[in-house]
Amino acid sequence: MAKLYFKYGAMGSSKTATALITKYNYEERGMRVWLIKPAADNRDGEFTLRSRVGLTAEAEAIGPDKDIRALYDQREKVDVIIVDECQFMTQAQIDQLRELVDREDLPVLCFGLRTDFQTKLFPGSRRLFELADSITEIKTICDCGRKATVNARLSPEGYVVTEGSQVFLGGNDSYIAMCHKCYQDYIKKHRKVEFLHGNERDSE
Repeated sequence: MAKLYFKYGAMGSSKTATALITKYNYEERGMRVWLIKPAADNRDGEFTLRSRVGLTAEAEAIGPDKDIRALYDQREKVDVIIVDECQFMTQAQIDQLRELVDREDLPVLCFGLRTDFQTKLFPGSRRLFELADSITEIKTICDCGRKATVNARLSPEGYVVTEGSQVFLGGNDSYIAMCHKCYQDYIKKHRKVEFLHGNERDSE
């Protein structure tokens, strides 16, 4: 029986790379994959998924007003749906993916973040925790060596930001995964992040 999968991790945990490798593994076996992402994720182009390690693929961008069931019914049938950056999907769209799993006996694999830079659940992720049959954490580590669980947003000057819009697309210069202890230390001590992903930050 097909399942709805939620594979989550902090930024830098190779979620997109894992999604693209999963796509390759299905296609290597002659299976058809529908690779989709929310239209809000346009960092690498409207229809492109690109991982930090250099893997890329074309994906269909889904706007927040789109019904994924209707889109599925209008296209050639597939063997699996893979969703990247699923935290930006609406709760209604997660419900639609759940319905496709049940109705079509179709596996749906969702990859994304659990929480935002304020450690609050994204709406799409919240709904996946409520509906997914299988929930797996893709782990990564903080610079201190502990498991990273927080997606810290950085100001241009290198300080951890605690206010702002939940959706702010940025790359390695805007976000860094941290353990909760380091996240709190940077905030309380108003310390500047001097090293970003193992490299010294450019001085302003």
